[in-house]
Amino acid sequence: MSNPTALSVLAEVVRSGFTEGHHHGSLVLLAADGSVEFALGAPEAPVFPRSCAKPFQAVATLRAGLAIEGELLALAASSHSAESFHLDGVRRILAGAGLDESALRTPADLPLDETEAELLLRSGGERAPILMDCSGKHAGWLAACVANGWPVDSYLDPVHPVQLLAREAMEQATGEPAGHAGVDGCGAPLLAVSLTGLARGYRALLLAGPGTPERRVADAMRAHPEYVAGTRRADTWLMRAVPGALSKMGAESVQVVALPDGRALAFKIDDGAERARGPVLAAALRRLGVSAADGTVERIAAAPLFGGGVPVGEVRAAF
Repeated sequence: MSNPTALSVLAEVVRSGFTEGHHHGSLVLLAADGSVEFALGAPEAPVFPRSCAKPFQAVATLRAGLAIEGELLALAASSHSAESFHLDGVRRILAGAGLDESALRTPADLPLDETEAELLLRSGGERAPILMDCSGKHAGWLAACVANGWPVDSYLDPVHPVQLLAREAMEQATGEPAGHAGVDGCGAPLLAVSLTGLARGYRALLLAGPGTPERRVADAMRAHPEYVAGTRRADTWLMRAVPGALSKMGAESVQVVALPDGRALAFKIDDGAERARGPVLAAALRRLGVSAADGTVERIAAAPLFGGGVPVGEVRAAF
């Protein structure tokens, strides 16, 4: 974000009844007709959407003609936890194109999910490209390249055909020309858009006609939320608990959620603090009137602070 003074306090850190810190950022809520219903900070300023761009990048694989559906399409739009079913799915996408995981250009990494990372290390495992949470997206791109006879080694080049399709998909859905260009953590091209554009882009995915690439991606993600995230992740919980919801997180605490009636939200915590994501997301959902009978919103909101192993405070939303 270009103007820190325009940001708002989205969350506060309260320990033993004393507010010891704040997390600033921007947030936007859209009404069912797509108009801005509520905003904080500078939601019109460009941000890197990080992994919130993945649904648009998955649209690109379909526009390239890749025959992929169901859980594998959801995995192509995922930030997965490297659970065994995620890794099996990535290998299936690659095998369908006559490739194996050596074709991935994701950096070697540990699983995003802390439990999976600990299990891997205890078993003597080590970092690997397939464990990186973006390997499903990369596998989808690689398979699209093979299907079209495009170069495989250069699939991350910003002017590669699959990346041009990804840019086009995001610009069309968000209604904005991509701003600043950069490189994401996985090595993929990264394009800045506003939070308002990002929320409208997810809204467009849900409201697209049945059978379109946009709707196919949204439908796959909602039908297979565990492939979008993992069994211990908030995106999965939310898409299971709220009928028709589409939810995706991104690094540096970016989050987008869209609902089938056209409502949507997007926010970014400026300092990238993951501990603030849940409380801010839950508060934004409540402002949109979203609830879940199973307590999912409350579960997402929980961000306790500990002292001597005992809860003594919390990170909580400030709006």
